[in-house]
Amino acid sequence: MTILKIKFNVQKRVKLAQGLWLLNWFCVLTGIIIFGMGLFLKIELRKRSEVMDNEESHLVPNSLILVGILACVINSLGGKFCYDSLDPAKYARWKSFLKFYLASCLFFAFLTFIVVVLCFLMRIYLEDTLAKGLKNGMKYYRDTDTPGRCFMKKTIDQLQIDFRCCGNNGFRDWFEIQWISNRYLDFSSKEVKDRVKSNVDGKYLVDGVPFSCCNPGSPRPCIQQQITNNSAHYSYEFQTEELNLWTRGCKQALLNYYTNMMQSMGALILVDLVLEVATMVGIQYLHTSLESIANPEDPECESEGWLMEKGLMETFKSVLASIKELGKFNQVATAEEEKAAEGTTGPTIVTTVS
Repeated sequence: MTILKIKFNVQKRVKLAQGLWLLNWFCVLTGIIIFGMGLFLKIELRKRSEVMDNEESHLVPNSLILVGILACVINSLGGKFCYDSLDPAKYARWKSFLKFYLASCLFFAFLTFIVVVLCFLMRIYLEDTLAKGLKNGMKYYRDTDTPGRCFMKKTIDQLQIDFRCCGNNGFRDWFEIQWISNRYLDFSSKEVKDRVKSNVDGKYLVDGVPFSCCNPGSPRPCIQQQITNNSAHYSYEFQTEELNLWTRGCKQALLNYYTNMMQSMGALILVDLVLEVATMVGIQYLHTSLESIANPEDPECESEGWLMEKGLMETFKSVLASIKELGKFNQVATAEEEKAAEGTTGPTIVTTVS
């Protein structure tokens, strides 16, 4: 049973081919944009790689780059087919290739859908990797003389300034680690000795934060030392001084930044997916309407196009049968190649018939 059969005359076939040609090249432009978005996202993630725990988050930008390249290739071929379809001589060259091309379009649409899902689920990947990466980065903040960690202080400070954030989950995270290097501590001082001895791990912990946590919008000079000690500062109440420091953690700030970016990219790719499916359906109608022309010598006669020549289950079984036949063909070809190789390398037996 033919599904969604439509009658076409020559004018409808021409308009369909022209419309699909434009749609294919619009999809090529969309593919270039997706490719550019993938590169941009990859660069952004590389910039923050020091505060990320692993490389799993690069799955999405790599997928975007792949989808962008495939979109350009597939839709360029689709545009060429639509341009050649109304010329019988040129169309004949496409007949043996069209089934493979439509199967490639179907696979590409499925791949694009997977990438859309990944874009909207990327927050799950990032939440864990940022939490661990920022926590480790803050621990190495003081190691400005250690090879491989020399720039961690600069990275964290720049991150807190750019994203207007402080710490991992908040400014109190700095109270739990020693972020001041020992080389800048006077161990002859009683205060320093008492603080080090009072900690089980022998660390110098203070209720202070780096300068990059300061909010420049605060009406008073930034208070970054003895933050929880109200008596250490005049007219100060740390629980109500919201403008003194950034209250948002950097994990949340980065998550919001990347989530907004990925939602925008996911929406654009979803639009591209709809266009790709429309293009694939249109090419199927164009192909079947050209194949069903009763008199090839009279290209202006009417014809019928359809989405599926058989039912859904019958089409699925037919595709499976084609795949199995292709596998058998490959096995036979391999066996013949092995026999041919044995024939060239093995001994030659000559028999004489008397």
